[in-house]
Amino acid sequence: MTQNSPLLVLPPSLSRTVAALPDKDRNRLDDTITRLHTVNGRLWDTEDRVRGALLSAAQVADCKREIDQLNAERNLLAERADEVLGSLADAGRADAPLHTETLASVVDRLSVLTLRIWHSERAAARDELARRRIPALHGQREELCAALDALVSDIVAGRRRLPVPARFKLYGRDGAAPAEIKPSRRLRRVLAFGGLSECGKSTSAEFVQRTCGAQRFKIGFLLRQAAHREGLADPYALSPRRQAELLLGELNRFADAHIDTELFTIESVHDDASIAELKRLMGDALQIVYLDASFALRVERSGTPAQAVAAKDEIKMSRGAHQVAALADHVIDNTGSIAALRARLRRIAAPPASTALRAATPYGLGLPAAVASATADFTDAVRAYGPDVRLAALTGSPGEGSWIAGWSDLDLLVIAEHEAIGRVHEALEQYRTALGGAASLGPTLVTPGELTARRLTPRLAFVLHQLQQGSPVLHAAPSLELPTISRGELAFAAVRELPQVILTMRRLRADAGPTALRQLYKHLVLACRLLLREHNQWDSGPDRILAAASRMPGLTALATPSLAEISSAWRGGEAELVLKPVTVAVDQLLTWYAAQLAA
Repeated sequence: MTQNSPLLVLPPSLSRTVAALPDKDRNRLDDTITRLHTVNGRLWDTEDRVRGALLSAAQVADCKREIDQLNAERNLLAERADEVLGSLADAGRADAPLHTETLASVVDRLSVLTLRIWHSERAAARDELARRRIPALHGQREELCAALDALVSDIVAGRRRLPVPARFKLYGRDGAAPAEIKPSRRLRRVLAFGGLSECGKSTSAEFVQRTCGAQRFKIGFLLRQAAHREGLADPYALSPRRQAELLLGELNRFADAHIDTELFTIESVHDDASIAELKRLMGDALQIVYLDASFALRVERSGTPAQAVAAKDEIKMSRGAHQVAALADHVIDNTGSIAALRARLRRIAAPPASTALRAATPYGLGLPAAVASATADFTDAVRAYGPDVRLAALTGSPGEGSWIAGWSDLDLLVIAEHEAIGRVHEALEQYRTALGGAASLGPTLVTPGELTARRLTPRLAFVLHQLQQGSPVLHAAPSLELPTISRGELAFAAVRELPQVILTMRRLRADAGPTALRQLYKHLVLACRLLLREHNQWDSGPDRILAAASRMPGLTALATPSLAEISSAWRGGEAELVLKPVTVAVDQLLTWYAAQLAA
Protein backbone atom coordinates (compact mmCIF):
# COMPACT_ATOMS: atom_id res chain seq x y z
CA MET A 1 0.00 0.00 0.00
CA THR A 2 1.01 3.64 -0.34
CA GLN A 3 2.03 5.65 2.69
CA ASN A 4 -1.52 7.11 2.88
CA SER A 5 -3.22 3.70 2.79
CA PRO A 6 -4.29 1.74 5.88
CA LEU A 7 -2.15 -1.03 7.32
CA LEU A 8 -3.68 -4.44 7.81
CA VAL A 9 -3.35 -5.43 11.47
CA LEU A 10 -3.98 -9.11 12.27
CA PRO A 11 -5.73 -10.06 15.53
CA PRO A 12 -3.41 -11.01 18.41
CA SER A 13 -3.99 -14.77 18.53
CA LEU A 14 -3.36 -15.15 14.80
CA SER A 15 -0.29 -12.88 15.05
CA ARG A 16 1.19 -15.00 17.85
CA THR A 17 0.50 -18.22 15.99
CA VAL A 18 2.08 -16.89 12.79
CA ALA A 19 5.12 -15.66 14.74
CA ALA A 20 5.75 -19.26 15.88
CA LEU A 21 5.98 -20.55 12.32
CA PRO A 22 9.40 -21.38 10.78
CA ASP A 23 11.11 -18.31 9.34
CA LYS A 24 10.59 -19.38 5.73
CA ASP A 25 6.84 -19.95 6.18
CA ARG A 26 6.40 -16.81 8.27
CA ASN A 27 8.16 -14.61 5.71
CA ARG A 28 6.21 -16.16 2.86
CA LEU A 29 2.93 -15.59 4.66
CA ASP A 30 3.78 -12.01 5.62
CA ASP A 31 4.65 -11.20 2.01
CA THR A 32 1.54 -12.89 0.64
CA ILE A 33 -0.85 -11.17 3.04
CA THR A 34 0.79 -7.79 2.37
CA ARG A 35 0.34 -8.31 -1.36
CA LEU A 36 -3.25 -9.45 -0.87
CA HIS A 37 -4.01 -6.24 1.02
CA THR A 38 -2.30 -4.19 -1.71
CA VAL A 39 -4.37 -5.86 -4.43
CA ASN A 40 -7.57 -5.18 -2.47
CA GLY A 41 -6.57 -1.52 -2.27
CA ARG A 42 -6.05 -1.37 -6.03
CA LEU A 43 -9.39 -3.07 -6.57
CA TRP A 44 -11.10 -0.44 -4.44
CA ASP A 45 -9.43 2.39 -6.35
CA THR A 46 -10.27 0.88 -9.75
CA GLU A 47 -13.91 0.32 -8.82
CA ASP A 48 -14.11 3.92 -7.57
CA ARG A 49 -12.59 5.11 -10.84
CA VAL A 50 -15.10 3.31 -13.03
CA ARG A 51 -18.03 4.56 -10.94
CA GLY A 52 -16.92 8.10 -10.29
CA ALA A 53 -16.27 9.64 -13.70
CA LEU A 54 -17.71 9.86 -17.17
CA LEU A 55 -15.66 7.30 -19.05
CA SER A 56 -15.85 6.13 -22.61
CA ALA A 57 -16.92 2.60 -23.40
CA ALA A 58 -13.30 1.67 -24.10
CA GLN A 59 -12.17 3.10 -20.74
CA VAL A 60 -14.91 1.22 -18.90
CA ALA A 61 -13.83 -1.99 -20.65
CA ASP A 62 -10.24 -1.34 -19.61
CA CYS A 63 -11.28 -0.84 -15.99
CA LYS A 64 -13.41 -3.98 -16.03
CA ARG A 65 -10.52 -5.90 -17.45
CA GLU A 66 -8.22 -4.57 -14.70
CA ILE A 67 -10.78 -5.50 -12.05
CA ASP A 68 -10.96 -9.06 -13.38
CA GLN A 69 -7.20 -9.33 -13.37
CA LEU A 70 -6.91 -7.99 -9.84
CA ASN A 71 -9.60 -10.40 -8.66
CA ALA A 72 -7.63 -13.24 -10.20
CA GLU A 73 -4.55 -12.07 -8.31
CA ARG A 74 -6.58 -11.75 -5.14
CA ASN A 75 -7.74 -15.36 -5.31
CA LEU A 76 -4.29 -16.62 -6.17
CA LEU A 77 -2.79 -14.84 -3.16
CA ALA A 78 -5.51 -16.14 -0.86
CA GLU A 79 -4.74 -19.68 -2.03
CA ARG A 80 -1.06 -19.12 -1.32
CA ALA A 81 -1.82 -17.78 2.14
CA ASP A 82 -3.95 -20.84 2.87
CA GLU A 83 -1.05 -23.12 1.91
CA VAL A 84 0.73 -21.79 4.99
CA LEU A 85 -2.24 -21.16 7.24
CA GLY A 86 -3.55 -24.65 6.54
CA SER A 87 -0.47 -26.07 8.24
CA LEU A 88 -1.77 -24.71 11.53
CA ALA A 89 -4.59 -27.26 11.58
CA ASP A 90 -4.36 -30.50 13.55
CA ALA A 91 -4.34 -33.08 10.76
CA GLY A 92 -5.35 -35.84 13.18
CA ARG A 93 -8.89 -34.59 13.74
CA ALA A 94 -10.65 -35.53 10.51
CA ASP A 95 -13.92 -35.83 12.48
CA ALA A 96 -13.82 -32.21 13.64
CA PRO A 97 -16.61 -29.95 12.41
CA LEU A 98 -15.87 -28.29 9.07
CA HIS A 99 -15.64 -24.49 9.06
CA THR A 100 -17.40 -22.74 6.19
CA GLU A 101 -14.35 -20.86 4.86
CA THR A 102 -10.60 -20.91 5.00
CA LEU A 103 -8.45 -18.71 7.23
CA ALA A 104 -7.24 -16.70 4.22
CA SER A 105 -10.85 -15.95 3.27
CA VAL A 106 -11.39 -14.42 6.70
CA VAL A 107 -8.14 -12.45 6.43
CA ASP A 108 -9.29 -11.24 3.01
CA ARG A 109 -12.57 -10.02 4.53
CA LEU A 110 -10.61 -8.30 7.28
CA SER A 111 -8.51 -6.55 4.61
CA VAL A 112 -11.62 -5.29 2.79
CA LEU A 113 -13.19 -4.15 6.06
CA THR A 114 -10.00 -2.26 6.98
CA LEU A 115 -10.17 -0.46 3.65
CA ARG A 116 -13.87 0.32 4.11
CA ILE A 117 -13.20 1.91 7.50
CA TRP A 118 -10.31 3.97 6.12
CA HIS A 119 -12.27 5.27 3.13
CA SER A 120 -15.31 6.01 5.29
CA GLU A 121 -13.22 8.03 7.74
CA ARG A 122 -11.77 10.03 4.86
CA ALA A 123 -15.27 10.69 3.49
CA ALA A 124 -16.79 11.55 6.91
CA ALA A 125 -15.98 15.26 6.68
CA ARG A 126 -18.20 15.68 3.63
CA ASP A 127 -20.60 12.72 3.93
CA GLU A 128 -22.92 12.46 6.94
CA LEU A 129 -23.94 8.89 6.10
CA ALA A 130 -20.30 7.80 6.01
CA ARG A 131 -19.71 9.48 9.38
CA ARG A 132 -22.63 7.61 11.01
CA ARG A 133 -21.35 4.27 9.67
CA ILE A 134 -17.92 4.51 11.25
CA PRO A 135 -18.80 3.21 14.76
CA ALA A 136 -20.66 0.24 13.27
CA LEU A 137 -17.74 -0.55 10.98
CA HIS A 138 -15.31 -0.54 13.90
CA GLY A 139 -17.68 -2.83 15.75
CA GLN A 140 -17.73 -5.21 12.78
CA ARG A 141 -13.96 -5.24 12.73
CA GLU A 142 -13.75 -6.07 16.44
CA GLU A 143 -16.22 -8.91 15.98
CA LEU A 144 -14.39 -10.25 12.94
CA CYS A 145 -11.01 -10.15 14.72
CA ALA A 146 -12.47 -11.94 17.74
CA ALA A 147 -14.07 -14.58 15.51
CA LEU A 148 -10.82 -15.08 13.59
CA ASP A 149 -8.84 -15.46 16.83
CA ALA A 150 -11.34 -17.99 18.10
CA LEU A 151 -11.20 -19.90 14.82
CA VAL A 152 -7.39 -20.01 14.93
CA SER A 153 -7.51 -21.40 18.48
CA ASP A 154 -10.04 -24.07 17.42
CA ILE A 155 -8.01 -24.99 14.35
CA VAL A 156 -4.77 -25.35 16.29
CA ALA A 157 -6.53 -27.39 18.99
CA GLY A 158 -8.22 -29.63 16.42
CA ARG A 159 -11.74 -28.54 17.34
CA ARG A 160 -12.40 -27.30 13.79
CA ARG A 161 -11.07 -28.25 10.35
CA LEU A 162 -10.78 -26.15 7.22
CA PRO A 163 -12.19 -26.71 3.72
CA VAL A 164 -9.97 -27.34 0.68
CA PRO A 165 -8.54 -23.89 -0.18
CA ALA A 166 -8.56 -24.13 -4.01
CA ARG A 167 -10.98 -21.59 -5.47
CA PHE A 168 -10.91 -22.60 -9.17
CA LYS A 169 -11.80 -19.07 -10.26
CA LEU A 170 -12.06 -18.31 -13.99
CA TYR A 171 -11.42 -14.57 -14.04
CA GLY A 172 -10.29 -13.42 -17.47
CA ARG A 173 -11.17 -16.74 -19.16
CA ASP A 174 -14.67 -16.09 -20.33
CA GLY A 175 -13.65 -15.60 -23.97
CA ALA A 176 -14.33 -11.87 -23.95
CA ALA A 177 -12.33 -9.86 -26.46
CA PRO A 178 -10.69 -6.92 -24.62
CA ALA A 179 -9.09 -4.01 -26.38
CA GLU A 180 -5.89 -5.35 -27.92
CA ILE A 181 -2.55 -3.81 -27.05
CA LYS A 182 -0.47 -2.96 -30.11
CA PRO A 183 3.26 -2.46 -30.61
CA SER A 184 4.44 1.13 -30.42
CA ARG A 185 5.53 2.58 -33.74
CA ARG A 186 8.90 3.15 -32.07
CA LEU A 187 9.26 -0.54 -31.19
CA ARG A 188 10.82 -1.47 -34.49
CA ARG A 189 12.47 -4.87 -34.00
CA VAL A 190 12.77 -7.40 -31.16
CA LEU A 191 14.81 -10.61 -31.08
CA ALA A 192 13.65 -13.26 -28.59
CA PHE A 193 16.23 -15.93 -27.75
CA GLY A 194 15.11 -19.40 -26.71
CA GLY A 195 16.63 -22.84 -26.21
CA LEU A 196 17.55 -25.30 -23.50
CA SER A 197 20.26 -24.86 -20.89
CA GLU A 198 23.74 -23.78 -21.99
CA CYS A 199 22.75 -23.49 -25.65
CA GLY A 200 24.18 -19.98 -26.08
CA LYS A 201 21.20 -17.68 -25.48
CA SER A 202 22.92 -15.18 -23.21
CA THR A 203 26.13 -15.25 -25.24
CA SER A 204 24.17 -14.51 -28.39
CA ALA A 205 22.15 -11.70 -26.84
CA GLU A 206 25.32 -10.13 -25.44
CA PHE A 207 26.96 -10.28 -28.88
CA VAL A 208 23.98 -8.58 -30.54
CA GLN A 209 23.99 -5.95 -27.81
CA ARG A 210 27.69 -5.24 -28.24
CA THR A 211 27.85 -5.24 -32.04
CA CYS A 212 24.42 -3.98 -33.07
CA GLY A 213 23.66 -1.56 -30.24
CA ALA A 214 20.64 -3.56 -29.09
CA GLN A 215 18.94 -2.91 -25.77
CA ARG A 216 19.03 -6.20 -23.90
CA PHE A 217 16.32 -7.36 -21.47
CA LYS A 218 15.56 -10.45 -19.44
CA ILE A 219 11.96 -11.57 -19.82
CA GLY A 220 11.68 -12.14 -16.08
CA PHE A 221 12.76 -8.57 -15.39
CA LEU A 222 10.18 -7.16 -17.80
CA LEU A 223 7.40 -9.26 -16.27
CA ARG A 224 8.35 -8.29 -12.72
CA GLN A 225 8.48 -4.63 -13.72
CA ALA A 226 5.05 -4.86 -15.30
CA ALA A 227 3.63 -6.75 -12.33
CA HIS A 228 5.02 -4.18 -9.90
CA ARG A 229 3.61 -1.35 -12.00
CA GLU A 230 0.14 -2.90 -12.00
CA GLY A 231 0.21 -4.25 -8.46
CA LEU A 232 0.13 -7.89 -9.57
CA ALA A 233 1.56 -10.51 -7.25
CA ASP A 234 2.82 -13.21 -9.60
CA PRO A 235 2.97 -12.56 -13.36
CA TYR A 236 3.86 -16.20 -14.03
CA ALA A 237 0.46 -17.24 -12.74
CA LEU A 238 -1.26 -15.20 -15.43
CA SER A 239 -2.52 -16.52 -18.72
CA PRO A 240 -0.05 -16.63 -21.64
CA ARG A 241 -1.99 -13.86 -23.35
CA ARG A 242 -1.79 -11.60 -20.33
CA GLN A 243 1.93 -12.27 -19.91
CA ALA A 244 2.48 -11.34 -23.55
CA GLU A 245 0.52 -8.12 -23.06
CA LEU A 246 2.60 -7.22 -20.02
CA LEU A 247 5.82 -7.88 -21.95
CA LEU A 248 4.69 -5.79 -24.90
CA GLY A 249 3.57 -3.00 -22.59
CA GLU A 250 7.01 -2.78 -20.99
CA LEU A 251 8.78 -2.90 -24.35
CA ASN A 252 6.48 -0.17 -25.67
CA ARG A 253 7.17 1.96 -22.63
CA PHE A 254 10.93 1.69 -23.03
CA ALA A 255 10.83 2.21 -26.81
CA ASP A 256 8.74 5.36 -26.43
CA ALA A 257 11.20 6.73 -23.88
CA HIS A 258 14.30 5.84 -25.94
CA ILE A 259 13.36 6.72 -29.50
CA ASP A 260 16.86 6.16 -30.90
CA THR A 261 16.87 2.48 -29.96
CA GLU A 262 16.33 0.40 -33.11
CA LEU A 263 16.73 -3.12 -31.74
CA PHE A 264 15.81 -4.99 -28.57
CA THR A 265 16.64 -8.49 -27.38
CA ILE A 266 14.70 -10.50 -24.80
CA GLU A 267 15.77 -13.75 -23.15
CA SER A 268 15.21 -16.48 -22.24
CA VAL A 269 12.11 -17.84 -23.93
CA HIS A 270 11.04 -20.83 -21.83
CA ASP A 271 7.28 -20.66 -22.32
CA ASP A 272 6.05 -21.53 -25.79
CA ALA A 273 2.50 -20.38 -25.08
CA SER A 274 3.34 -16.82 -24.00
CA ILE A 275 5.88 -16.25 -26.79
CA ALA A 276 3.30 -17.48 -29.31
CA GLU A 277 0.88 -14.86 -27.97
CA LEU A 278 3.57 -12.18 -28.16
CA LYS A 279 4.23 -13.16 -31.77
CA ARG A 280 0.52 -12.75 -32.55
CA LEU A 281 0.62 -9.27 -31.06
CA MET A 282 3.85 -8.14 -32.73
CA GLY A 283 3.99 -10.04 -36.03
CA ASP A 284 7.29 -9.80 -37.90
CA ALA A 285 8.55 -7.07 -35.55
CA LEU A 286 9.31 -9.99 -33.22
CA GLN A 287 11.82 -12.53 -34.48
CA ILE A 288 12.08 -15.70 -32.38
CA VAL A 289 15.56 -17.22 -32.43
CA TYR A 290 15.97 -20.78 -31.14
CA LEU A 291 19.49 -22.02 -30.41
CA ASP A 292 20.01 -25.76 -30.60
CA ALA A 293 22.93 -27.93 -29.50
CA SER A 294 23.36 -31.53 -28.39
CA PHE A 295 23.10 -32.41 -24.72
CA ALA A 296 26.71 -33.63 -24.61
CA LEU A 297 28.01 -30.38 -26.08
CA ARG A 298 25.94 -28.28 -23.71
CA VAL A 299 27.30 -30.21 -20.74
CA GLU A 300 30.84 -29.71 -22.02
CA ARG A 301 30.32 -25.98 -22.47
CA SER A 302 28.73 -25.54 -19.06
CA GLY A 303 31.58 -27.10 -17.09
CA THR A 304 29.01 -28.59 -14.71
CA PRO A 305 27.86 -32.20 -14.13
CA ALA A 306 25.44 -33.66 -16.64
CA GLN A 307 22.86 -34.10 -13.89
CA ALA A 308 22.82 -30.35 -13.25
CA VAL A 309 22.22 -29.55 -16.92
CA ALA A 310 19.56 -32.25 -17.16
CA ALA A 311 17.78 -30.87 -14.10
CA LYS A 312 17.67 -27.39 -15.61
CA ASP A 313 16.48 -28.85 -18.91
CA GLU A 314 13.66 -30.66 -17.15
CA ILE A 315 12.40 -27.45 -15.58
CA LYS A 316 12.57 -25.57 -18.87
CA MET A 317 10.89 -28.37 -20.80
CA SER A 318 8.07 -28.48 -18.26
CA ARG A 319 7.31 -24.92 -19.32
CA GLY A 320 7.49 -25.69 -23.03
CA ALA A 321 11.01 -24.40 -23.76
CA HIS A 322 11.75 -27.17 -26.26
CA GLN A 323 8.53 -26.44 -28.15
CA VAL A 324 9.69 -22.90 -28.94
CA ALA A 325 11.70 -24.39 -31.83
CA ALA A 326 8.46 -25.06 -33.72
CA LEU A 327 7.49 -21.38 -33.38
CA ALA A 328 10.90 -19.91 -34.18
CA ASP A 329 11.61 -17.69 -37.16
CA HIS A 330 15.24 -18.81 -37.00
CA VAL A 331 16.62 -22.09 -35.67
CA ILE A 332 20.40 -21.96 -35.24
CA ASP A 333 22.44 -25.14 -34.94
CA ASN A 334 24.96 -23.88 -32.40
CA THR A 335 27.37 -26.80 -32.64
CA GLY A 336 29.81 -25.11 -35.00
CA SER A 337 32.29 -22.29 -34.76
CA ILE A 338 31.79 -18.95 -33.03
CA ALA A 339 32.37 -17.30 -36.42
CA ALA A 340 29.42 -19.18 -37.92
CA LEU A 341 27.16 -18.34 -34.99
CA ARG A 342 28.03 -14.66 -35.07
CA ALA A 343 27.60 -14.44 -38.82
CA ARG A 344 24.09 -15.86 -38.51
CA LEU A 345 23.25 -13.53 -35.63
CA ARG A 346 24.39 -10.45 -37.55
CA ARG A 347 22.21 -11.41 -40.53
CA ILE A 348 19.22 -11.83 -38.22
CA ALA A 349 19.85 -8.68 -36.20
CA ALA A 350 20.63 -6.47 -39.20
CA PRO A 351 19.30 -8.26 -42.29
CA PRO A 352 20.68 -7.16 -45.66
CA ALA A 353 18.36 -5.41 -48.06
CA SER A 354 18.06 -5.03 -51.80
CA THR A 355 19.83 -1.84 -52.76
CA ALA A 356 19.12 0.38 -55.75
CA LEU A 357 22.57 1.35 -57.01
CA ARG A 358 23.51 3.88 -59.67
CA ALA A 359 25.34 2.28 -62.59
CA ALA A 360 27.82 4.18 -64.75
CA THR A 361 30.21 3.28 -67.55
CA PRO A 362 33.95 3.81 -67.04
CA TYR A 363 33.80 6.54 -69.68
CA GLY A 364 31.33 8.47 -67.51
CA LEU A 365 33.71 8.68 -64.55
CA GLY A 366 36.06 11.24 -66.06
CA LEU A 367 38.85 8.69 -66.54
CA PRO A 368 41.49 8.98 -69.29
CA ALA A 369 40.62 7.00 -72.40
CA ALA A 370 43.20 4.25 -71.80
CA VAL A 371 42.12 3.78 -68.17
CA ALA A 372 38.43 3.83 -69.11
CA SER A 373 39.00 1.24 -71.86
CA ALA A 374 40.91 -1.13 -69.56
CA THR A 375 38.21 -0.70 -66.89
CA ALA A 376 35.45 -1.44 -69.43
CA ASP A 377 37.20 -4.67 -70.47
CA PHE A 378 37.50 -5.75 -66.84
CA THR A 379 33.83 -4.98 -66.23
CA ASP A 380 32.80 -7.06 -69.25
CA ALA A 381 34.97 -9.94 -68.04
CA VAL A 382 33.49 -10.15 -64.52
CA ARG A 383 29.96 -9.56 -65.81
CA ALA A 384 30.41 -12.68 -67.94
CA TYR A 385 30.95 -14.76 -64.79
CA GLY A 386 27.23 -14.45 -64.09
CA PRO A 387 25.74 -14.29 -60.58
CA ASP A 388 29.01 -15.42 -58.95
CA VAL A 389 30.22 -11.81 -59.26
CA ARG A 390 27.70 -9.56 -57.53
CA LEU A 391 29.31 -6.13 -57.83
CA ALA A 392 32.26 -4.24 -59.26
CA ALA A 393 32.87 -0.57 -58.51
CA LEU A 394 35.66 1.99 -58.56
CA THR A 395 35.51 3.70 -55.18
CA GLY A 396 36.93 6.89 -53.73
CA SER A 397 38.05 9.62 -56.11
CA PRO A 398 36.46 8.20 -59.32
CA GLY A 399 33.06 8.22 -57.63
CA GLU A 400 33.66 11.68 -56.20
CA GLY A 401 34.87 13.02 -59.58
CA SER A 402 38.30 13.94 -58.23
CA TRP A 403 40.49 11.23 -59.81
CA ILE A 404 43.85 12.60 -61.00
CA ALA A 405 46.08 10.67 -63.39
CA GLY A 406 49.53 10.03 -61.98
CA TRP A 407 48.36 10.77 -58.45
CA SER A 408 45.18 8.82 -57.64
CA ASP A 409 44.95 5.08 -57.27
CA LEU A 410 42.19 3.03 -58.87
CA ASP A 411 40.52 1.61 -55.76
CA LEU A 412 38.38 -1.30 -56.93
CA LEU A 413 35.74 -3.18 -54.96
CA VAL A 414 34.60 -6.61 -56.17
CA ILE A 415 31.95 -8.66 -54.40
CA ALA A 416 32.14 -12.27 -55.54
CA GLU A 417 31.47 -15.76 -54.26
CA HIS A 418 34.59 -17.43 -52.88
CA GLU A 419 34.50 -20.02 -55.66
CA ALA A 420 34.84 -17.24 -58.25
CA ILE A 421 37.79 -15.45 -56.66
CA GLY A 422 40.31 -17.36 -58.79
CA ARG A 423 38.66 -16.18 -62.00
CA VAL A 424 38.51 -12.62 -60.64
CA HIS A 425 42.27 -12.81 -60.04
CA GLU A 426 42.77 -13.68 -63.70
CA ALA A 427 40.64 -10.72 -64.76
CA LEU A 428 42.62 -8.45 -62.43
CA GLU A 429 45.91 -9.53 -63.99
CA GLN A 430 44.55 -8.69 -67.42
CA TYR A 431 43.33 -5.34 -66.03
CA ARG A 432 46.78 -4.46 -64.66
CA THR A 433 48.41 -5.40 -67.95
CA ALA A 434 45.98 -3.25 -69.91
CA LEU A 435 46.55 -0.28 -67.56
CA GLY A 436 50.30 -0.41 -68.04
CA GLY A 437 51.70 2.46 -66.05
CA ALA A 438 48.61 4.65 -66.43
CA ALA A 439 47.30 3.93 -62.95
CA SER A 440 48.00 1.87 -59.82
CA LEU A 441 45.26 -0.68 -59.10
CA GLY A 442 44.18 -1.35 -55.52
CA PRO A 443 41.56 -4.15 -55.49
CA THR A 444 39.42 -5.20 -52.52
CA LEU A 445 37.79 -8.65 -52.90
CA VAL A 446 35.00 -9.60 -50.51
CA THR A 447 32.39 -12.37 -50.47
CA PRO A 448 28.65 -11.75 -50.07
CA GLY A 449 28.72 -13.77 -46.85
CA GLU A 450 31.31 -11.47 -45.32
CA LEU A 451 29.16 -8.47 -46.13
CA THR A 452 25.86 -9.83 -44.83
CA ALA A 453 27.64 -11.07 -41.68
CA ARG A 454 29.01 -7.51 -41.38
CA ARG A 455 32.63 -8.60 -41.21
CA LEU A 456 33.61 -5.17 -42.46
CA THR A 457 36.64 -2.99 -42.08
CA PRO A 458 35.81 0.66 -41.35
CA ARG A 459 36.93 1.63 -44.87
CA LEU A 460 34.76 -1.02 -46.48
CA ALA A 461 31.78 0.13 -44.42
CA PHE A 462 32.35 3.66 -45.70
CA VAL A 463 32.55 2.46 -49.30
CA LEU A 464 29.22 0.62 -48.94
CA HIS A 465 27.67 3.72 -47.43
CA GLN A 466 28.91 5.82 -50.34
CA LEU A 467 27.46 3.36 -52.85
CA GLN A 468 24.12 3.47 -51.07
CA GLN A 469 24.26 7.27 -51.17
CA GLY A 470 24.63 7.30 -54.95
CA SER A 471 28.28 6.72 -55.82
CA PRO A 472 28.32 4.85 -59.16
CA VAL A 473 29.04 1.16 -59.73
CA LEU A 474 30.34 -0.54 -62.85
CA HIS A 475 28.32 -3.73 -62.41
CA ALA A 476 25.69 -4.94 -59.93
CA ALA A 477 23.68 -8.18 -59.97
CA PRO A 478 19.89 -7.66 -59.92
CA SER A 479 19.48 -9.70 -56.72
CA LEU A 480 22.27 -7.95 -54.82
CA GLU A 481 21.64 -7.45 -51.11
CA LEU A 482 23.92 -5.27 -49.00
CA PRO A 483 23.98 -4.39 -45.32
CA THR A 484 22.59 -0.93 -44.68
CA ILE A 485 25.31 1.28 -43.25
CA SER A 486 24.18 4.27 -41.21
CA ARG A 487 26.14 7.40 -40.45
CA GLY A 488 26.07 6.44 -36.80
CA GLU A 489 27.89 3.21 -37.61
CA LEU A 490 30.48 5.12 -39.60
CA ALA A 491 31.07 7.49 -36.70
CA PHE A 492 31.83 4.50 -34.45
CA ALA A 493 33.95 2.94 -37.21
CA ALA A 494 35.95 6.17 -37.37
CA VAL A 495 36.80 5.81 -33.69
CA ARG A 496 38.19 2.33 -34.39
CA GLU A 497 40.11 3.27 -37.55
CA LEU A 498 41.61 6.60 -36.50
CA PRO A 499 44.27 5.21 -34.09
CA GLN A 500 45.84 3.13 -36.87
CA VAL A 501 45.80 6.09 -39.26
CA ILE A 502 47.51 8.30 -36.65
CA LEU A 503 50.19 5.67 -35.98
CA THR A 504 50.86 5.28 -39.70
CA MET A 505 51.01 9.04 -40.15
CA ARG A 506 53.64 9.31 -37.38
CA ARG A 507 55.69 6.60 -39.07
CA LEU A 508 55.51 8.39 -42.40
CA ARG A 509 56.38 11.72 -40.73
CA ALA A 510 59.53 10.19 -39.24
CA ASP A 511 60.80 9.63 -42.78
CA ALA A 512 59.24 12.61 -44.48
CA GLY A 513 61.31 12.80 -47.65
CA PRO A 514 59.85 13.81 -51.00
CA THR A 515 58.98 10.19 -51.79
CA ALA A 516 56.68 10.09 -48.74
CA LEU A 517 54.66 13.14 -49.79
CA ARG A 518 51.82 11.29 -51.46
CA GLN A 519 51.23 8.84 -48.60
CA LEU A 520 51.70 11.50 -45.95
CA TYR A 521 49.18 13.83 -47.57
CA LYS A 522 46.64 11.05 -48.09
CA HIS A 523 46.89 9.98 -44.44
CA LEU A 524 46.50 13.61 -43.35
CA VAL A 525 43.28 13.85 -45.35
CA LEU A 526 42.05 10.48 -44.09
CA ALA A 527 42.72 11.39 -40.45
CA CYS A 528 40.82 14.65 -40.90
CA ARG A 529 37.93 12.85 -42.60
CA LEU A 530 37.66 10.42 -39.66
CA LEU A 531 37.81 13.21 -37.09
CA LEU A 532 35.06 15.07 -38.93
CA ARG A 533 32.86 11.97 -38.91
CA GLU A 534 33.11 11.94 -35.12
CA HIS A 535 31.80 15.51 -35.25
CA ASN A 536 28.99 14.42 -37.61
CA GLN A 537 30.51 16.32 -40.54
CA TRP A 538 30.53 14.57 -43.91
CA ASP A 539 32.60 16.70 -46.26
CA SER A 540 34.13 15.00 -49.30
CA GLY A 541 37.11 15.95 -51.45
CA PRO A 542 40.56 16.62 -49.88
CA ASP A 543 40.39 20.41 -50.11
CA ARG A 544 36.98 20.62 -48.45
CA ILE A 545 37.95 18.05 -45.80
CA LEU A 546 41.10 19.93 -44.76
CA ALA A 547 39.24 23.25 -44.70
CA ALA A 548 36.50 21.80 -42.50
CA ALA A 549 39.03 20.15 -40.18
CA SER A 550 40.77 23.51 -39.71
CA ARG A 551 37.63 24.71 -37.95
CA MET A 552 37.72 22.01 -35.28
CA PRO A 553 37.99 23.46 -31.74
CA GLY A 554 41.57 24.25 -30.79
CA LEU A 555 43.16 23.24 -34.10
CA THR A 556 45.25 25.85 -35.90
CA ALA A 557 44.21 26.23 -39.56
CA LEU A 558 45.93 23.69 -41.80
CA ALA A 559 47.58 25.86 -44.49
CA THR A 560 48.26 23.18 -47.08
CA PRO A 561 48.39 23.80 -50.83
CA SER A 562 45.41 22.63 -52.85
CA LEU A 563 45.16 19.07 -54.12
CA ALA A 564 45.74 20.35 -57.66
CA GLU A 565 48.99 22.04 -56.60
CA ILE A 566 50.24 19.05 -54.61
CA SER A 567 49.40 16.50 -57.30
CA SER A 568 50.97 18.70 -59.99
CA ALA A 569 54.19 19.01 -58.00
CA TRP A 570 54.23 15.28 -57.40
CA ARG A 571 53.72 14.41 -61.05
CA GLY A 572 56.30 16.97 -62.12
CA GLY A 573 58.97 15.55 -59.83
CA GLU A 574 58.94 18.63 -57.61
CA ALA A 575 57.51 17.12 -54.44
CA GLU A 576 59.96 19.02 -52.24
CA LEU A 577 58.20 22.29 -53.20
CA VAL A 578 55.02 21.29 -51.31
CA LEU A 579 56.47 18.87 -48.77
CA LYS A 580 57.15 21.52 -46.12
CA PRO A 581 53.55 22.83 -45.72
CA VAL A 582 52.23 19.26 -45.72
CA THR A 583 54.61 18.20 -42.94
CA VAL A 584 53.77 21.36 -40.97
CA ALA A 585 50.05 20.49 -41.25
CA VAL A 586 50.77 16.91 -40.17
CA ASP A 587 52.70 18.17 -37.13
CA GLN A 588 49.87 20.54 -36.24
CA LEU A 589 47.31 17.75 -36.39
CA LEU A 590 49.44 15.27 -34.42
CA THR A 591 50.13 17.87 -31.72
CA TRP A 592 46.45 18.75 -31.49
CA TYR A 593 45.40 15.09 -31.39
CA ALA A 594 47.84 14.29 -28.58
CA ALA A 595 46.51 17.23 -26.57
CA GLN A 596 42.90 16.09 -26.99
CA LEU A 597 43.71 12.71 -25.46
CA ALA A 598 46.06 13.89 -22.71
CA ALA A 599 45.08 12.99 -19.16
